[in-house]
Amino acid sequence: MAKRDYYETLGVPKNASDEEIKKSYRKMAMKHHPDRNQGDSSKGSEEKFKDAKEAYEMLSDPQKRAAYDQFGHAGVDPNMRGAGGPGTEGFGGFAEAFGDIFGDMFGQQRGRGAGGGRQVFRGGDLSYAMEITLEEAARGKDAQIRIPSWEACEICHGSGAKPGTQVKTCGTCGGSGAVQMRQGFFSVQQTCPTCRGVGKVIPEPCAACHGQGKVKKQKTLEVKIPGGIDGGMRIRSTGNGEPGTNGGPAGDLYIEIRLKKHDIFERDGDDLHCSVPISIITASLGGEIDVPTLAGKAAIDIPEGTQTGKQFRLRGKGIKGVRASYPGDLYCHILLETPVKLSEPQRKLLRDLEESFKKGGGKHSPSEDSWTDRLKSFFS
Repeated sequence: MAKRDYYETLGVPKNASDEEIKKSYRKMAMKHHPDRNQGDSSKGSEEKFKDAKEAYEMLSDPQKRAAYDQFGHAGVDPNMRGAGGPGTEGFGGFAEAFGDIFGDMFGQQRGRGAGGGRQVFRGGDLSYAMEITLEEAARGKDAQIRIPSWEACEICHGSGAKPGTQVKTCGTCGGSGAVQMRQGFFSVQQTCPTCRGVGKVIPEPCAACHGQGKVKKQKTLEVKIPGGIDGGMRIRSTGNGEPGTNGGPAGDLYIEIRLKKHDIFERDGDDLHCSVPISIITASLGGEIDVPTLAGKAAIDIPEGTQTGKQFRLRGKGIKGVRASYPGDLYCHILLETPVKLSEPQRKLLRDLEESFKKGGGKHSPSEDSWTDRLKSFFS
């Protein structure tokens, strides 16, 4: 069976550039890769994947492409013209593109140093929990925290080697920090197992830092807490996490805000809630009472006959959130307080008052009267 034209296989014209060929191959390889195609369609996808791989291997190599353009498949058939087979001089471009595909498919990320070999890695992020009061959250504050940090070892001056000895280039990877393993068409680059990607080895490590070249200490960090911040929010401090490896960037520090329990207020977003106890006299006769706010006192008018659970809203007396244009509100929930530890004369007064209420019928206790009617209806 005659082989399909390589250009047709990749879906590119014969005058396509190297970049166009590479781009088309990557697209087809990602589409038909066996790991992405399971079940009934796996066999057909596998064949298309192999055809695309073979076409790219030939067209990515200038010499093989020239031979193919002149003689067709006979020009690259090792049994007919002695052309270099898979894994020879044309392997580099193929492996590069194939490596890019695996990077796109599986999200591989590897940093490299200026020499192109040593791998650099970003440092890990750190988390710090900071507990603040509701008042501090509302107005903001400047705080100082102590966090772990790394400093150059004073004994080896950051080299990691015992004084009087030297760091040596890794003999396994030649200082590149990575080694390549080839098998057929595939070339896999891995972190050097000897130096772990550093490119250097330390025959005699420094006793003070155990060869790391750095020691762990504590440092003080200034943190600005913005006004309106809420519990659960995080502040990011760039570059104050763990240091990177082989010159990689440091991680970040995330400061998680936790609110202390307040004696009076409960926060709900930008709104505040509080319970306000009042006497039965004030609830019955009405009057003016003072309620607390974060900015001081505020007065509210209690109407005559106010019941427990009644809610009063004070606009703008809440908290202005970090991203809010206006502050929230304060909700005061009335809590009717029952008198306790009564004297005998006080008890007599209440009994006399109750008798007078009963003579007035249900007009003094509309809720109780309605409740009694509902009970009678239920039991009957």
